[in-house]
Amino acid sequence: MSDATCFTLDNVTIYLQDALEGMSKLPDKSFDLAIADPPYGASTTATWKLENGHSLSGFGGPWKLASHTWDMFNGIEGFEITLRWLGELRRLVKPTGSVWIHSTYHNSGIVNVACQLLGLEIINEIIWFKRNAFPNLSGRRLTASHETILWVHTGENKREYLFNYEDVKAASFREDMLKERGKQLRTVWDIPNNKAKEELKFGTHPTQKPLRLTERMLLISALRDGRLLVPFVGSGTEIIAGLRYGMECVGFENDPEYFDLACRRVTEEIRQQESVPQLQLELAKC
Repeated sequence: MSDATCFTLDNVTIYLQDALEGMSKLPDKSFDLAIADPPYGASTTATWKLENGHSLSGFGGPWKLASHTWDMFNGIEGFEITLRWLGELRRLVKPTGSVWIHSTYHNSGIVNVACQLLGLEIINEIIWFKRNAFPNLSGRRLTASHETILWVHTGENKREYLFNYEDVKAASFREDMLKERGKQLRTVWDIPNNKAKEELKFGTHPTQKPLRLTERMLLISALRDGRLLVPFVGSGTEIIAGLRYGMECVGFENDPEYFDLACRRVTEEIRQQESVPQLQLELAKC
């Protein structure tokens, strides 16, 4: 990956690079878990019409979701891109591992269909209920107060994926009114969307997830000392959670602003874990 700028510290490597380009250079079945928070398409209206005699470029072409258009998601091109990054995750995650995928009504149907086409079996569809969701200002539709999360695996019918069942059953979550200690975890998660002060210390991302949401995913399916892949790093929340779970983390981010934000958060997290006065943020070509 000599053309990419990368940040490496402790068990973390984050590339300032197109995720598809970077993932294509990684070896097969080299990760135990992946968490994907892709562009939702909330910033655009998709156009699905195909003219007679159209010529699609297969799964090739440039990765166009960058800068302030990071959340653009257009019709057939968006579907192709979804197939491409999901195809890479299918190749990179072990059959004993699994993949978590964030989505909203803008792209959840596309992600679901893409998973089925690629042979990624859906283990569960989770509804993340956000009690403190932002109100609908237009007054022309219901207030969106949930997001969809798919938990899928790459092992097809073998179903070898890791599920930390006993740990999850024994757990309780202070803010989740639907989960009791000693009871099975349901597919509706009651997790407020607010973040702790430390999560916002270096800046924010428009779709930044609360750390406790990702920590729950790791409790369910992560392997301690395993390897975590984050194709869309954003603010770095998944990397922070992976570090706290003792995982080696690899991520990609194509926006320099959010790359810098994630690197600073990771540097601060490692500094606190190692109880050192200061760590220098260092980037290199790799």
